[in-house]
Amino acid sequence: MASAAEQLASNLNFAAFAKAEDLKKRIWFTLGALLVYRLGTYIPLPGINPDAFAQAFQQQSGGVLGMFNMFSGGAVERMAIFALGIMPYISASIIMQLMTSVVPSLEALKKEGEQGRKVINQYTRYGTVLLAVVQAYGISVGLEGGNSIVTDPGWFFRTSAVITLVGGTMFLMWLGEQITARGIGNGISLIIFAGIVAGLPHAISGTLELGRTGALSTGLILAIIVLAIVVIAVIVFFERAQRRLLIQYPKRQVGNRMFQGDTSHLPLKLNTAGVIPPIFASSLLLLPATLAGFSSQTTMPGWASAVLAALGHGQPLYMALYAGMIIFFAFFYTAIVFNPKDTADQLKKHSGFIPGYRPGERTAEYIDYVLTRITVIGAIYLVLVCMLPEFLISATGVPFYLGGTSLLIVVSVTLDTVAQIQGHLIAHQYEGLIKKSKLRGGKRGR
Repeated sequence: MASAAEQLASNLNFAAFAKAEDLKKRIWFTLGALLVYRLGTYIPLPGINPDAFAQAFQQQSGGVLGMFNMFSGGAVERMAIFALGIMPYISASIIMQLMTSVVPSLEALKKEGEQGRKVINQYTRYGTVLLAVVQAYGISVGLEGGNSIVTDPGWFFRTSAVITLVGGTMFLMWLGEQITARGIGNGISLIIFAGIVAGLPHAISGTLELGRTGALSTGLILAIIVLAIVVIAVIVFFERAQRRLLIQYPKRQVGNRMFQGDTSHLPLKLNTAGVIPPIFASSLLLLPATLAGFSSQTTMPGWASAVLAALGHGQPLYMALYAGMIIFFAFFYTAIVFNPKDTADQLKKHSGFIPGYRPGERTAEYIDYVLTRITVIGAIYLVLVCMLPEFLISATGVPFYLGGTSLLIVVSVTLDTVAQIQGHLIAHQYEGLIKKSKLRGGKRGR
């Protein structure tokens, strides 16, 4: 028999949406916040020659700058005040998650509940400022080293650039928190989502222009469209896929009444790591080529040139390392975000157990066994989704926005956002049912 929540979810319609005034306010607030973000990506950094920077960016757009430009919604290409984007905050968050797993004091702080999470969030903000300052200073120095990019080089430009770029990152971090609290949730993810989606029309028009000029055949463009649809369908299937472990609760007696034991499920996502593995792998592999591009004026040893050539897009070594890193980070990040021992302890605390396994250590071992097996499938799925577009990009020169990482982020955030909206509608319908029941009870009392 379907649960009440499932029945309500199946009955969601436009009429329910029209009555949910709070949800509409949240959606309008989210759209307004994203509009502010998009406007900020067009405000240029003071002291920059836009034409000179555009020429310099074109030479480096195939490296890690291209990926950062995608995540920042084109702000890097225009060297706008939001050029750093939200990436310093994401990096600081990942570093804090790693530290909470290896530093005993932070691990204990994480278990303190809401107060502990507030302290860890504050540490994350401090880390964001530190990373943003380092990156902003590096950008300012790199801009001064370019050919007539900075109109008036010196410490005044460096200071103003650092303050502006760090301020832009902190504003985006605050804006993401506001979307999470006052909007429809997933603030940081929606900011990245908006940046990628904003570049999709340009990428599609660029692909069509290649077809018009004859650089890409009509059949190849149709094949690209079909491949994109297939990749999206595969992402939707695997992102929603779960392995549910049966959880049973024993019978309990309350007073003179005996209550039957309940059953529930422990859902384990097939892809617990999400989009983190391809993002990390892409960053690490593109970093050497980008650094070499910045130092192109210097003479590199022969072995360094050979390694950089082997790490180019479409090369066998690049593809092998990319796949290996995705698999490694899939297991590594899954181990960070999901602890089978803690889950087994929580089940034991609430008298729950998995049939056939004793509560405690045996349950933790079984959960870890199942999680490892499904992570293998999830890692293979990530490799296939990210590698097929890589082959396409290297073979045809399709814009970077059509890569597997960008499609993975767009589809995943879309699914999460739809789930958030459905959750708000379900809560609104529950509130309406409660109000109706109270009114009926009041009338009967009279």
